Amino acid sequence: MNLLILTNNPNRASFRLRIVVYLDILQANDIDCVIAKLPSGTLARRKLFQKAADFDGVFLHRKILNFFDAFWLHRHSRKIIYDFDDALMYSDRKPECNYWSRKRRFRRSVELADLVIAGNPYLAEHAQKFNPRVEVLPTGLDIKAYRTERRAKNDGKIRLVWIGSKSTLKYLAEIKPALEEIGSRFDNAILRIICDDFFDLQNMKVEKHQWHKDTEGADLINSDIGLAPLPDDRFTRGKCGFKILQYAAAKLPVVASPVGMNAEYVSDGVTGSHAINASQWIDKISKLIENAELRKTMGQEGQARVKNFDIDEIGKRLLDLIVGAL
Repeated sequence: MNLLILTNNPNRASFRLRIVVYLDILQANDIDCVIAKLPSGTLARRKLFQKAADFDGVFLHRKILNFFDAFWLHRHSRKIIYDFDDALMYSDRKPECNYWSRKRRFRRSVELADLVIAGNPYLAEHAQKFNPRVEVLPTGLDIKAYRTERRAKNDGKIRLVWIGSKSTLKYLAEIKPALEEIGSRFDNAILRIICDDFFDLQNMKVEKHQWHKDTEGADLINSDIGLAPLPDDRFTRGKCGFKILQYAAAKLPVVASPVGMNAEYVSDGVTGSHAINASQWIDKISKLIENAELRKTMGQEGQARVKNFDIDEIGKRLLDLIVGAL
């Protein structure tokens, strides 16, 4: 079988985590994949869609289609699999607003698919309004990448860590007041940001680590407490909680906003803590800073639970879904 994979941005983290890491598994099971970036011009996209006829199926990643793109893709495709891992029906900047053009494009993209793969149940629920053939497939991670030895540090510092993209750094910035208070209480607390953008704090040192796929595992392993703040809105409820899985794989306890998959992935009091307001963020982080044994116990419990999200397991499920759809 052969599969045409279409995406707006092959360099996007989502594409790497939901598609690229599984290409070897698909290839090993006789599914030849060709990746094509969707061009900006209408005519160029139409020419690309015409090539779909040469494939057993098309795997469309995250793109929500306008009327003409949907028409031509559907006309030339034998089968269409639609995969998405964000609340694309809502705006991340104004999630409270109903942009009907965005919702129509989402509905159109879901309706034309022979199979829809959603990153979590919240997203699946939205898709099921327009297509009964919806499966939930969480984003997996390569657990082996988080098995390197922790570098021994004798500096007495406790590193709070956050990992993410420039577009989501604003979520971490929302708990700045809590972090400033933590910095004023604990002179051994450090904030480590793993990203392509950064900010500073007045009361706490910030370690700025440029994200790279070859170093993110070690950067997390050599931290102490994972942070996963999120505001509660219609867009963020669709987040797939991947950073929490990363923290768990690195054996870190997590303090998280109980929003969307955060609430499910962080078992309050077991693998970490939920925090809703500044007071709770300060309290939960403080307890972990003060209690090394609690950090260790929660981290071990999180690592034990994350095994089900290894790319070998998720890859098998993706393979079965693709084969079944084609």
